[in-house]
Amino acid sequence: MDLQALRTAIRTTPIVDNHAHPLLKNHRSTDKSFLSIATEAHGDALNDTWSSLAHIRAVKQLAGQLDCEPTWDAVEAAMKAKRSLQGQEASVRSDWYRRCMEGIETILLDDGLDSGDETHDYDWHNQFVTGECKRIVRIEALATDMIRRRVAKMTGETPRTILIAILDDFVREIERCIADPEVVGFKSIICYRGGLDLPSIHQMRMEEAQAELEGIAQAGAEKFTRLQHRALNHVLLHATASRIAENGGDGSEQQPKKPIQFHTGLGDNDITLTKSSPSHLQAFIADYPTVPIVILHASYPWTREAGYLAAMYPNVYADFGEVFPFVSRQGQESVLKQILELCPWSKILWSTDGHWFPETYLLAIMQMREVLETTLCDMVREGDLNEQQAIRLVQDVLFVNSKKLYSLQTETTLPSPESLANAKPSSKAGAGASASSSKGAAALITIKRDAANTLRDPKNKWLRLVWVDYTASARCRVVPARKVLEALETGGSWTNTMAAFGLLQNDMPIPQITATGMYTLDVDWSSLRPGPAPGHLSCFSEFREPDGAETLLCPRTLLRNVIDNAKSTQGLEFLMGFEIEFVVLERNTEPGATEKYRTMQTDGHAWAVARVLAGMASILDEMADCLEEAGISIEQYHAESAPGQYEIVLSALPPLAACDSLVHARQIIESVAARHGYRVTLHPKPFKQLVGTASHVHLSVSSPGGDAPDVYEPFYAGILRHFPALIAFTYSNPTSYERMVDSYWAGGRWIMWGRENKESPLRQCGPSGSHWEMKCFDGLANPYFAVAAILSAGVLGVAQGEPMVWKDCESDAAKLTPEQRLALGITDMFPASLDEALAALQADSALIAQLGSPEFVQRYVDVKKAEIGFLSQLGESERRQWIMERY
Repeated sequence: MDLQALRTAIRTTPIVDNHAHPLLKNHRSTDKSFLSIATEAHGDALNDTWSSLAHIRAVKQLAGQLDCEPTWDAVEAAMKAKRSLQGQEASVRSDWYRRCMEGIETILLDDGLDSGDETHDYDWHNQFVTGECKRIVRIEALATDMIRRRVAKMTGETPRTILIAILDDFVREIERCIADPEVVGFKSIICYRGGLDLPSIHQMRMEEAQAELEGIAQAGAEKFTRLQHRALNHVLLHATASRIAENGGDGSEQQPKKPIQFHTGLGDNDITLTKSSPSHLQAFIADYPTVPIVILHASYPWTREAGYLAAMYPNVYADFGEVFPFVSRQGQESVLKQILELCPWSKILWSTDGHWFPETYLLAIMQMREVLETTLCDMVREGDLNEQQAIRLVQDVLFVNSKKLYSLQTETTLPSPESLANAKPSSKAGAGASASSSKGAAALITIKRDAANTLRDPKNKWLRLVWVDYTASARCRVVPARKVLEALETGGSWTNTMAAFGLLQNDMPIPQITATGMYTLDVDWSSLRPGPAPGHLSCFSEFREPDGAETLLCPRTLLRNVIDNAKSTQGLEFLMGFEIEFVVLERNTEPGATEKYRTMQTDGHAWAVARVLAGMASILDEMADCLEEAGISIEQYHAESAPGQYEIVLSALPPLAACDSLVHARQIIESVAARHGYRVTLHPKPFKQLVGTASHVHLSVSSPGGDAPDVYEPFYAGILRHFPALIAFTYSNPTSYERMVDSYWAGGRWIMWGRENKESPLRQCGPSGSHWEMKCFDGLANPYFAVAAILSAGVLGVAQGEPMVWKDCESDAAKLTPEQRLALGITDMFPASLDEALAALQADSALIAQLGSPEFVQRYVDVKKAEIGFLSQLGESERRQWIMERY
């Protein structure tokens, strides 16, 4: 049971955070201990928090997000660094705050925890969420200011007179707050001021309140900083509830009454634990049956009591916040299960209780989603809920219930559980599309089961999680098989730095990225293959935002969306097959040699010549055997023209699988050659005097009717029309343009096509049909980007009915006269450099729109310009060897 729809709901449902506190101003951020992020302890008790499960988990998670070592010292230093940025770099700090609050629609902020000069105003937080933050008025903080002002003005009045005046002031302010649309509720911390055992309204003792007020007056107003007087607290709390009941609307959806939130349970040692149970509130709840009451913080450890009250009283709601991150994962799961034992989910809310530091919000959201996923998926598997009911629970608890209770106006409309289960993957934030979402639940169960069985085979010791970055460098992380099995069994996942899509080949970051942020990996287990080395398996993943949403900065996600769009809008499907050309090199070990590599010592090496297989046949056979073992079918292999140059032709596959196979096949070829002491290079022109090396791609329209000229001609006309821009992806390195020469069967410099013409960049294979070959594609291209651009250009041609104004060229276009080229519609040449190609790409707004992500194109251009800048500093020989070392 895959439960992908439920997982998507958990990871992407927007949050109404119904209780939190403002962040500290930057200059006050060191006033509070960072250790308080994962504990309510303070003072000397903080010194032992390092050995709590909550702290250990928080350190590990924060280290992953901050991209630092998983130690408290490293995490604390990284958090301090986020707050020390000045000037223009302050935007980086804001980006981090925004990241920490990602997924929140609105926050309801109790701004009474600290003084105004310590923390930001509630509406300052709007910049980090998708909606508008609202205010929760803390009753005790409001009353403290009024009492101090009144007592300071006392000139002989009796305590009773002063109490009445204070009550008058207080009630007027409560009524103003009731009418204020920016205030959505009230909050009481009476749990800290004597306990929750409030007397009923009929048991109030005004005499005790007067005596307490007299004591305040005798001590002096300047010494009154905290309302911790039990009877006065009771009077003011009852006054608040009375005004809400009498003057807070009729309780309808049009005129809702504003709730009172109560701190219950979990808190520092300033509370009397036995009096922090919400069960003490029963008399108060009974006194005000029309006043909404919100029991905060899961009432930990009195969670069952909170669930009971919410279930039995129509005006009571149970919040299960603050246990994230203050309680261990097992404890959090227990809290969720306990509150659901009795309480309807329509009465449950959630909050971060975020305060002071943005990381408190981040941890709360991450851990809440983890626990919801683990617990609810188990409940569905065990039959307690079906998947649609579990999705409704998630949406109600995180969003709907609070929106209704606090009468919030939000723009977000949640998808129905039914539509979510059948939703098409989207590129928008919050879509949460899976790399495997189109396979179906039953198929995914089988795929994961098969993957687990493969990983249990003793000969398989390691899993490579592979991706291809913006420089077309294949990168990977290697995970022990036993750890992968644990993740499969527990639903665990892996992360990767957001900087991965902004690094050059030597790990130098481009200026436009930062070291901040982590993606999660959505592993496509159907891509699991043996190799490229003995004992290793490899698998491809798609990069996701931390909440599960897609990012089109991910190469594999970008291509998958282009493929889906081609099918959904034009009904087009494709098959693609790559020719892998590579040069086998010997390492130059001669003393004083300036060249690191040299060509193989062969006799009469030439295209398809049999003799050059004499010494290489066993190695090429081993490559072919390893490819077949990995499930990569090959059509043939043969020698190519340059010394040590060979070609392996892969069988046709759908585009995404074809790119995966290409990347994996190259790693197998490289690995086998290395085991025999050779180096393989994909350098487009490794030796100036010899022929170049490409990665030709064969393409056909495989959907019904694809071989009809009225389908494939506008498709290939679209490619020809957008060739100047898309070549920025297929010839993606400055070195690529060294191979772009005429009359060498390399595709030449002219934009044209020809039937069975080896000199044309686009060759129709056979006398008719949609099988064509693109020759201007080399091994330095990221295949996911290049194929996405090719398909996007072709789909544009079909959508716009692009006419095939280029005629079949039967000869070498470079050797034709201008008049002959014009007669064939050959008028344009390819960009002569990567700089020119990037300019053409940026100018092609139609292709950028079809790709679906201007942000991706800009990131690609930024990386390539940085790459050009770096390579331009190297001499010709140094640059050639630098590329050969990496490709």
